[in-house]
Amino acid sequence: MATKTILKVKNIKVNVSSNGHEVPKSRLDVRKTYKLYIDGKFPRTESGRVVALKDASGKLIANVCRGSRKDLRDSIVSNRKAQEGWAKKSAYNKAQILYRIAETLEGRRAQFIDTLVQQGDSSVNAKKEVDAAIDLLVYYAGWSDKYIQVFSSVNPVESSHFNFSYHEPMGVVSVVAPLQQGLMGMVSLLAPMIIGGNVCTLLASEKYPLTAVDFGEVLNASDVPGGVVNILTGYRKEFLSHASSHMDINAILFADLDTEQKKLVQINAALNVKRVLDFSKEDIQSPYRILAAQETKTTWHPIGS
Repeated sequence: MATKTILKVKNIKVNVSSNGHEVPKSRLDVRKTYKLYIDGKFPRTESGRVVALKDASGKLIANVCRGSRKDLRDSIVSNRKAQEGWAKKSAYNKAQILYRIAETLEGRRAQFIDTLVQQGDSSVNAKKEVDAAIDLLVYYAGWSDKYIQVFSSVNPVESSHFNFSYHEPMGVVSVVAPLQQGLMGMVSLLAPMIIGGNVCTLLASEKYPLTAVDFGEVLNASDVPGGVVNILTGYRKEFLSHASSHMDINAILFADLDTEQKKLVQINAALNVKRVLDFSKEDIQSPYRILAAQETKTTWHPIGS
């Protein structure tokens, strides 16, 4: 018969049985620390600043890192180092990795539903959103080896040549997640970018930052190379100013900016002619989302004598 003893650890009484099956009566919670996700790691913001995230009743949920301009610079450096290797991966391999993200997200479905609800979403909407995000990842994984075939072309020319056009990734894309969707909005912007060989730095939704950090953990466990997707949390106003004027970003992608925010992005983007991508009216499931962040390369070849 199992015997029972009482241990005191820092004034906490814990029941301990000789067979090891009993659960302690009380214990300290191990609270989660929400950090940034950069280069496959989870650093704290270099600024030391945080945003206090509260629920509808005003109760503190968590302190979230308030990403800085330095964090953005570090993220873009990481993106640039990872871009060439990611672009060179085969379409089959990129599809495998995107499908693996969907698998991992499926395995953590309950966690993501709970996190969305904790941040103010309804249980019904949270379930629908998580399921839709998983399905969307599988959809874009299926396009990995097809979009180049669909959008490339052989072009007729009036000379002793033939030429053909095909697509290559732009490079580094900064992504601004929609405010009103914690997971689906973020996935709908990221998936077509990375399946097309681009790398991304994403600013999480101010309303649902915890979901984005949890998604960073999914990426980290899904064979996504470090630096392919980086995730920052903080204020949109700061991020837009820094990202749109950064000289080593090739495109900035968003779906719900207001008129003033769009104007700021367009003016700053002109500094290095970065592409401005507005997906507010684009279909969520569409290969044209992949095409939007591609460069067209045309090759000429002489024929005849």
